Amino acid sequence: MRTMQDWLDSYSNDHQNPTNRLFHWFCVPPIVWSVIALLWTIPVPATLFRPGTVAVTVMVLAFYWYWKHSHRLAIALLIAFALLGLITNLLYYRLGAASLCWLAIGVFVVAWIGQFIGHLFEGRRPSFLTDLSYLLIGPAWLMAKLLRGLGFKQVT
Repeated sequence: MRTMQDWLDSYSNDHQNPTNRLFHWFCVPPIVWSVIALLWTIPVPATLFRPGTVAVTVMVLAFYWYWKHSHRLAIALLIAFALLGLITNLLYYRLGAASLCWLAIGVFVVAWIGQFIGHLFEGRRPSFLTDLSYLLIGPAWLMAKLLRGLGFKQVT
């Protein structure tokens, strides 16, 4: 099994261009939020579940995957997921499911366009096109950089 550091190193090798890295800082967090928001709008039986049940379930599964690879990053990403979930819940009740869904679709599309523009500068295709697991590594890669920037020496 690959370690989280192996995943992060491989991802870093595919993201050397400073412009592409900048695009990732501005695009990956909105993509993560938009996926959470889209999942939040999936209808569930009101007698059994609350809005957001599908999104929370997916966040828990993602947390589990991160936890298997790095406890520190998993905790940091869980905090990020919780904050994004709270924001999404607020927007759900302020905007309604349909408006939130359309907003999330718009953010998702614009952010992915940004990602592909960044990869034009890189001259390489996105990592997830070779392995879908890299869709989980992008947020972890940014979180590891953020934690190191905050002074945490050991992040994986």
